[in-house]
Amino acid sequence: MATDDTSVGGVAGRYASALFELASESSNVEGIEGDLKNFQALLDESPDLVRLVRSPVIAADDQAKAIAVILDRAGIGGLTANFLKLVTANRRLFVVQDMIKAYRSLAAKARGEITADVTSAFPLNDEQIAALKDTLKSSVGKEVALQSRVDPSILGGLIVKVGSRMIDSSLKTKLQSMKTVLSGA
Repeated sequence: MATDDTSVGGVAGRYASALFELASESSNVEGIEGDLKNFQALLDESPDLVRLVRSPVIAADDQAKAIAVILDRAGIGGLTANFLKLVTANRRLFVVQDMIKAYRSLAAKARGEITADVTSAFPLNDEQIAALKDTLKSSVGKEVALQSRVDPSILGGLIVKVGSRMIDSSLKTKLQSMKTVLSGA
């Protein structure tokens, strides 16, 4: 699937595009997106899994065995499991998070949505997510799919990226700005 979306470029984009085509052919775009969200959640929860995914020193066989067990325990099967096993066998697992992001972007685009990356200091509740989606929808004029992550280092507020636009209302950035002003720089 040729695309002009720069967020699906490079190795990650090629893998994500191939997976998206297969998912479209089997009419399972949302199911695979859900599996990929689950795998991303596992990565977000486990620094050990992130090390397994990113480490070039772990032997390919060991990585493949570990991923197979993780997928089995997480209940991720079918096309998604085969895809992740192929990525592991091809020694491209280190970019799997970019592949997931690119796939989700392709799926959102196919639904007529735009994807927004949201970083918050604390997990957002359902009410906050709904309010943020409504605000972004009125701003961009399209349905918005949120990809959220938690980064306690921003202290408070949000960092929202929609396409090439970024809105940084984090407390960390505001404090740095105040520090710069107060130091007379």
